[in-house]
Amino acid sequence: MTTTPTIDKTDFKAKVLSYFDTFRQGAAQDVSPRALSALQQDAFKHFASQELPTTRHEEWKYTNLRNLLGHDFHFPAKAEATAVAASAVSSQLLPHGEANVLVFVNGFFRKDLSEIKSPADQLHVSDLDEAYAQYGETISTYFAQLAIYQQDVFTALNTAYARHGAFIHVPANKTVSLPVFLYFITDCTVDNLLLQPRNLFVIGRSAQVSVVEHFRTIGDKASFTNTITEIDVQENASVEHYKIQNEAEQAYHIGTTQVHQHRDSKFSSTTVSLNAALIRNNLNIVLDGENCESFLYGLYVLDGKTHVDNHTLVDHAKPHCYSNELYKGIMDGKSTGVFNGKIMVRPDAQKTNAFQSNRNILLSPDASMNAKPQLEIFADDVKCSHGATTGQLDNDMLFYLRSRGIGVDAAKALLMQAFAGDVLNHIRIEAVKNYVEEVIVNRFQTA
Repeated sequence: MTTTPTIDKTDFKAKVLSYFDTFRQGAAQDVSPRALSALQQDAFKHFASQELPTTRHEEWKYTNLRNLLGHDFHFPAKAEATAVAASAVSSQLLPHGEANVLVFVNGFFRKDLSEIKSPADQLHVSDLDEAYAQYGETISTYFAQLAIYQQDVFTALNTAYARHGAFIHVPANKTVSLPVFLYFITDCTVDNLLLQPRNLFVIGRSAQVSVVEHFRTIGDKASFTNTITEIDVQENASVEHYKIQNEAEQAYHIGTTQVHQHRDSKFSSTTVSLNAALIRNNLNIVLDGENCESFLYGLYVLDGKTHVDNHTLVDHAKPHCYSNELYKGIMDGKSTGVFNGKIMVRPDAQKTNAFQSNRNILLSPDASMNAKPQLEIFADDVKCSHGATTGQLDNDMLFYLRSRGIGVDAAKALLMQAFAGDVLNHIRIEAVKNYVEEVIVNRFQTA
């Protein structure tokens, strides 16, 4: 059995750097020559030259990575991922009905558990590495061109080690009627694992598609998922993107979704965070054409000691665009939350309409929330607003439900569902909506 180097707590970064040559040798056997490319080696150099963030860095002021870096992480082996039983993986999947499904276990594509049902002329979806044989030019055009690794240490790390993940291409004028489900399952029953999934979606002119990324964990060891998704939404295209994260209490998750919109396009994002030790969601959208529309919905339902940090940036680069952002949080136990949302309106982006709202409920005196909504406006003919609120459960509403014979746990669950409804109602895929609602009910209704 092949052994892989360990990243230990003595020096996380040094161990990651020391594994790069071994990674290149293994990746050279794949279809894609990316691991040998100048781009990945340049990303590796940028990772080596950048500091890992601490709370002294403004963008990480409220998120401490000390516990993450204190674990001993292993790079997963393909043979181990292949050996994970199909039944164990299937138990983590949603009852999604008719859908296109790609399954990744420990970062490796499991073709035996995946199924593509949409016609080939309507949708191409495959492992990113395998897609190079047919779409090498397209991948080279967009890969690492949207998520800039020179400016972020974790983006540099992922880019340097990018090997497997999902590639989605929808040709111009095609509507994909079936949703695409991407499952990222981490089996850490034996070792603490470090995973680097990399996704690239290229959605052609006037095309439409819905994509779900779902992150789950098997086992009680620690895991660190450092994932990046790049999405290019071309002229008049429409994309619905869902990210559902419900991993184990020993899981650490840092994810970046980088979106580039062309004129007349529409992009909708729904990010749901349910469980982990630490979750950092970076969502960056550039509206780089006139008449773009962007919708950002977020929901985090946390208890225990879970920490979630949602960082969003909506960059209005061109005029006559619209964005609307709503993030809502329910915090229980000793959970902690961060919302840092920025709207940027550039000088040429006249006639911009941009709105942002963050609302939170703290169910425990030990839960805490830090909200930092921001506006940077360099144009004078715009309509922009932002706001953030944090409060407690409405005791009058709770009393009303209790007076109608509803138990306290059931009453809390109903109120939490109602509070989350503004986000849940924008989930158009029934299996996803039902799953999130079930988690909320089970979280607060113990009887």
